[in-house]
Amino acid sequence: MQLALQIVQLIVCIALVLIVLFQSGKKAGLSGAIAGASDTFLSKNKSKTMDARLAKATKWVAIVFAITTLSLHFVK
Repeated sequence: MQLALQIVQLIVCIALVLIVLFQSGKKAGLSGAIAGASDTFLSKNKSKTMDARLAKATKWVAIVFAITTLSLHFVK
């Protein structure tokens, strides 16, 4: 049981790290300030929907990570 939970936690941990790394930053930095006119309405909507999906996935994967961490604590 403990080995299965450890494997699940490892997979969830890797997924959480990857999801966080795929998220774009809140600010584009200096390059975004200089080339700000190149953003169109459609490109902004696409990035927001992808960022919204990643933010929602981050919440759920973090909840699963917390649950597996607590369950590993109580299984020992």
